[in-house]
Amino acid sequence: MNTPSAVPSSPASATPVAPVMAPLPGTGGGSPARRGGLGPVGLVLAGGVSVQFGGALAVTLMPRTGALGVVTLRLLVAAIVLMVICRPKVRGHSRADWRTVVLFGLTMAAMNGLFYQSVARIPLGPAVTLEVLGPLVLSVAVSRRALNLLWAGLALGGVFLLGGGGFGSLDGAGVAFALSAGAMWAAYIVFSARTGRRFPQADGLALAMVVAAVAFLPLGIAESGTRLLDPTTAALGAAVAVLSSVLPYTLELLALRRLPASTFAVLMSLEPAVAATAGFLVLHQALSATEALAIALVIAASMGAVRTQVGRGRAKDAG
Repeated sequence: MNTPSAVPSSPASATPVAPVMAPLPGTGGGSPARRGGLGPVGLVLAGGVSVQFGGALAVTLMPRTGALGVVTLRLLVAAIVLMVICRPKVRGHSRADWRTVVLFGLTMAAMNGLFYQSVARIPLGPAVTLEVLGPLVLSVAVSRRALNLLWAGLALGGVFLLGGGGFGSLDGAGVAFALSAGAMWAAYIVFSARTGRRFPQADGLALAMVVAAVAFLPLGIAESGTRLLDPTTAALGAAVAVLSSVLPYTLELLALRRLPASTFAVLMSLEPAVAATAGFLVLHQALSATEALAIALVIAASMGAVRTQVGRGRAKDAG
């Protein structure tokens, strides 16, 4: 989770086609994968690994700056890089355009802030698993198909196992922060689509990232103060921004030029597993067999919802 990485917006429908993807520029749903499909698949997987290992690195940085300080550094660096790359126009936009991009930026800031508050309290794998529920619920609600009740039930079963029947093994505040981050992720998908219809390419994303960074800066200063200016801390924060935002955005953008959006969404459904792996390798956060099964159930539910939504779209096209 995507962990929650910065995902470029595009002129896409406001209806999300997958539970764990936001619209990306120029995808248009993609075309069938060609013989060289392993190339773009590898790029997407590399982007997912980058996001989750960036999240693991962020957890190691928290003792230096706190969760809010990490988010501030990540958003600031990502905003600077995206502004340099995209060079968006700031003139010629209507009030409605700016209202949309501001709401998008505030949603992005809230999503990142809530998620990092979560991983400061509970392991990375369970945090991403709980966060994925937000986009999954959005996809099920939009689809309105009976089959999606099965995927919703499967996801709820995974969450029940993850919480041990009551989340007694996980910090309650961490669980609440993760679920709230998931709700913001669902809102992020909606505002990403709206922003994409109003701004060309990734211009809206770059401007929204600036809004997010400016909105979060007072919180980061209040918690971390001059610690944000420490060269080592700033360098680690820049690494988190590159791993969690800049690099995966670039890799996913390249991949989606040759990869169907549905395949991309299925691959993104694997993020809880990648997060659990990153948590184990970097943070030594081992999972119990029950927790591993819970994560697998949520991944299966997410993939099933993706395939159901894609099948519905193809049926409409055929009609």
